[in-house]
Amino acid sequence: MSEISETGSQPGSPTRNRAVEPPTPQAPEQSEYEKKKANFIVRTTWTLVMIGGFFFALGAGHLYIIVIITAVQVICFKEVIAIANVPSKARSLRFTKSLNWYFLGTAMYFLYGESVIYYFKHILLVDRILLPLATHHRFISFMLYIIGFVFFVFSLQKGHYKFQFTQFAWTHMALFLIVGQAHFVINNIFEGFIWFILPISMVITNDIFAYLCGITFGRHQLIQISPKKTWEGFLGAWFFTIIWGILATHFLAQYKFFICPVNDLGANVLTGLECKPNPVFISKNYTVPFIPEGIPAYLPIPHTFEIMPVQFHMIILATFASLIAPFGGFFASGLKRTFKIKDFGDSIPGHGGMTDRFDCQFIMGSISFFYYSSFIATHQTTVGGVIEAAVTGLTHEEQFEVVKILSKNLVNHGTIPPQILEYLSAQVAKR
Repeated sequence: MSEISETGSQPGSPTRNRAVEPPTPQAPEQSEYEKKKANFIVRTTWTLVMIGGFFFALGAGHLYIIVIITAVQVICFKEVIAIANVPSKARSLRFTKSLNWYFLGTAMYFLYGESVIYYFKHILLVDRILLPLATHHRFISFMLYIIGFVFFVFSLQKGHYKFQFTQFAWTHMALFLIVGQAHFVINNIFEGFIWFILPISMVITNDIFAYLCGITFGRHQLIQISPKKTWEGFLGAWFFTIIWGILATHFLAQYKFFICPVNDLGANVLTGLECKPNPVFISKNYTVPFIPEGIPAYLPIPHTFEIMPVQFHMIILATFASLIAPFGGFFASGLKRTFKIKDFGDSIPGHGGMTDRFDCQFIMGSISFFYYSSFIATHQTTVGGVIEAAVTGLTHEEQFEVVKILSKNLVNHGTIPPQILEYLSAQVAKR
């Protein structure tokens, strides 16, 4: 017994004297300054990454920018849908998420198809496989939506009606505010890179100078939903955004790669694009309507000045970017306050969600598209428009007659050899 007792009472015995592990030292909590410094480094790093990626895609061509816009709208849709989701209910309704993504796919098919058909009809309408898809695109899109609608009705379950209809309405709101407006941004790209670059850069410029002017001169609150916004920052940003719009337009308008509508999706900054520039990009002389009296004669006050008409349009777009586009951000702020969240997500480290960065860009893209379509676009007869009218409005015999008449005109101008016209005439005789 004594041996057992002595053995059991040895200093190293775990039964009598358990080894107590020392507590794991905890890392000291970061100070507020260190947190801000770390966040600043992450935010700056990802800002530089995004700027570098954007300029690379810009030089690579229109198709790369369209892919980026598509990815952005999908991520924004995911973030907006997620904030109204109730995981416990979504798990018991297995088709809720599937329907959200189905409606997104249907909306993108319809809107992307509309853009592609409008800008590349001269290719689609002469292809045997793509012709039925192009001519019946709207009906196909509508039937895809109806399939989703019917499936939604069949998926309704007792006890979950309110949640399901809330999700249905929320999905359609997200489609309208995100996918619908992204469609106009993509149309801006097809009309020419300048109508994509300038609206985006104006919003960024306005955001930067609103912050700088606000912290420097800000005294009076602008709107309650965003307490840090001030009138001084609001108006100061307006002034600098106009200056940026005029200067950036002067630079970009020198290169056809930026001002020409897309006629080749494979074009890049090295190959460039060729087109007849829109008249707004041609400089004109303007006379100063009024020079105040009393100005000393030795001051060089010009009576005329040369400027491109598009620069006047950019003053108006800069005004929209400063006075209207920020309300997209105010709307997003109100939405986040409603759901008591700080950011829409964490897609971009240091910046929050993708929606947090593009809330103003979508509405600015829509404004730019409608302004361009109403006041700047030139509506001329295009090859695609002529082909669309011929393919959809003429019989095969009438189309052949058009080809024969056009061939005769080209022969008379020496563009094609007469043998082509003779061959066509022989084909008519055989028929």
